[in-house]
Amino acid sequence: MTDSLTDRLKSLSSAEDFLTFFGVPFDEKVVHVNRLHILKRFYQYLHKSEAAPGEDEVATFRRYRELLIQAHGDFIHSSAVKEKVFKVFQDADGQKAVPVANLRESLAERRRAAAA
Repeated sequence: MTDSLTDRLKSLSSAEDFLTFFGVPFDEKVVHVNRLHILKRFYQYLHKSEAAPGEDEVATFRRYRELLIQAHGDFIHSSAVKEKVFKVFQDADGQKAVPVANLRESLAERRRAAAA
């Protein structure tokens, strides 16, 4: 009995697993820092990609491989902050502004609590 491509994909859990399975050469340093970003981008590309009518598993494998190559490539010359895959990086470039007055007030409250 042969496992389907979908069944084989279900057994993969890390970016390295996916890259190895699809035979994609990868930079270990890039993957180490961006593994979740690469998988998330791959997922995004999969959802934008449409299978050709009557696409067989070989064609699906090739399409997935190209999308994974593209996802990995996005992080070779870029960064997670620039690519903004996750919401934290999409919101104000990953930075939240905190007014200085709020910091002063918080510090004063902590000092009062520590003195009590």
